Amino acid sequence: MSGSDSPLVLGPLLRHVDETSAAVWVETRDAGTVTVRRGETSASARTFAVHGHHYALVELGDLQPGSTEAYAVEVDGERVWPEAGSPFPAPVIATLEPGRPLHLAFGSCRTSVSHDEKGNGTHGVDALRAWALRVADHAPPVDPDDPDLAPDRLPDLLLFLGDQVDADETTEAMQEFIESRRDISEPPWTELQDFEEYAHLYKLAWSDDANRWLLSTVPSAMIFDDHDIRDDWNTSMAWRQEMEATSWWHGRIVAGLASYWVYQHLGNLSPADRAEDEIYAKVLAHAGDDELDLSDVLDAFAERVDQLPSTYRWSHTRDFDTQARLVVVDSRAARQLDPDSRAMLDPDEAAWLDQQLRGDVDHLFIGTSLPFLLARGLHHLEAFGEALAGGAWGDRGSKVGEKLRTTVDLEHWGAFQRSFQELAQQTMEVAAGERGTAPSTVTFLSGDVHHSYVSEARPARGGRRLESTVLQAVCSPIRNPLSRHTRFATAVLSYGVAGPVGRLASRSTKVPDAPLRWHYAEGPWFDNNLALLRVAGRGLRMWWVTGEVVDDHARPRLAKVAAYELDEQGHPPPREGVVRKARRRLRRR
Repeated sequence: MSGSDSPLVLGPLLRHVDETSAAVWVETRDAGTVTVRRGETSASARTFAVHGHHYALVELGDLQPGSTEAYAVEVDGERVWPEAGSPFPAPVIATLEPGRPLHLAFGSCRTSVSHDEKGNGTHGVDALRAWALRVADHAPPVDPDDPDLAPDRLPDLLLFLGDQVDADETTEAMQEFIESRRDISEPPWTELQDFEEYAHLYKLAWSDDANRWLLSTVPSAMIFDDHDIRDDWNTSMAWRQEMEATSWWHGRIVAGLASYWVYQHLGNLSPADRAEDEIYAKVLAHAGDDELDLSDVLDAFAERVDQLPSTYRWSHTRDFDTQARLVVVDSRAARQLDPDSRAMLDPDEAAWLDQQLRGDVDHLFIGTSLPFLLARGLHHLEAFGEALAGGAWGDRGSKVGEKLRTTVDLEHWGAFQRSFQELAQQTMEVAAGERGTAPSTVTFLSGDVHHSYVSEARPARGGRRLESTVLQAVCSPIRNPLSRHTRFATAVLSYGVAGPVGRLASRSTKVPDAPLRWHYAEGPWFDNNLALLRVAGRGLRMWWVTGEVVDDHARPRLAKVAAYELDEQGHPPPREGVVRKARRRLRRR
């Protein structure tokens, strides 16, 4: 049973999975009881409602570490997943196994359009879908001797680093839905207005057959970026004041944060964190056959955390025994926007992050939607823009600086210099072994900028000696490429004289020197892509894949864009010539 006839509207999404537990999220057509069957065991949950939509998070416990077993989903006793006649493999729940090499996938920025010639012509091949088809064995064959293209197992986690949906630059399908409800000549025009429209946007994003299967069988973690709410969200106090002066922003931010909690954030939480979550605690405490309606509770919650971000934490962490620690940072909602004390993170969030940055693991991964280390030229220009906005060249310069922040998107870590300097110092302390045994790598995983790269960082001249390799790895977009003109502008700001010119500009406003120096080790490249990462003891390998149309737009072939590797001593081996050629080919597109 499929489509509108199915009791299952969206999902299942396999979310937080550890050694002994798993969580499965669904949206259903009606109120009811959702059951997940795995082998001879099962677990059930009653749906809860938000603005006429019905959701459940089924929690499975007492699982065996390192086990892999197929599962099925029922709604009120009727099997709804996997769908009858599905060509895809049975969905599975694979628990973590201590000591098994950690395997992650990550990326950001994905727009949901068709996967035909028209959609691929305007937005390129969906890299996530191309990879899903490959691992499901529904795509043209690749080199079977390349383990990057023919993996021996699925990743332990799929990390989405922002812009999972686009609430302002909407697609034709989304605009048709909006126009069926209201007059798009009135604010907020073709942008999203309320929870109902957000629910439809998520349905468009997660309903494709291949991606839906993938999300049902690979655990996922997520963090928002601006387009999940609106472009330039919380760029500056001036931007926020402009939005709050409109007639529609209040409804938009409430719907955006409420829907984000339901569709994305809830599944990020571990069983212990879910039990302590102020909203989910109401779900757990609810008794009886009637469905709990969280509409008013979630709306009040979203309104509060928008105005008082320190009252709730969207950031989250994952520990993978001693192999790795993943710290996912909210670099949007937790900002401090007062021009006199501008910071990427408010004091509470900054203190929390400081506590999470510790060694005693082989690899420390820091997920932040906005790259910590941009191209040097871009970084210096952002620092210059912040100093200008802060009054370095007087009131007139301050107005220009504030305008530049939103017009040119000068709002990454480099544009919040106090936060950048603090995080750089903390990173070096971890890498120097001053916060426990130094990891082999301290790696920032990011998206947002619609181009991908790897940068290697080292201390500035005279700085401390580091025992860890410090990296910035970016994967963006999954499917939302830059125009050729914008690619050229980005490339110009990433190479050559852009660095020295940007540094000269930032020095003209007395921006302090960065405690780190960094350079591109790989990239940049601009096509749609998905990044994968595998640790091997203290070694690390990352690679980026994309989709190429051979004969059938609906069945693209998976291709490798680039790879980056560190051996057990943290040294990169000789580069692979074939990968370099592939990268040059993709850059020329």
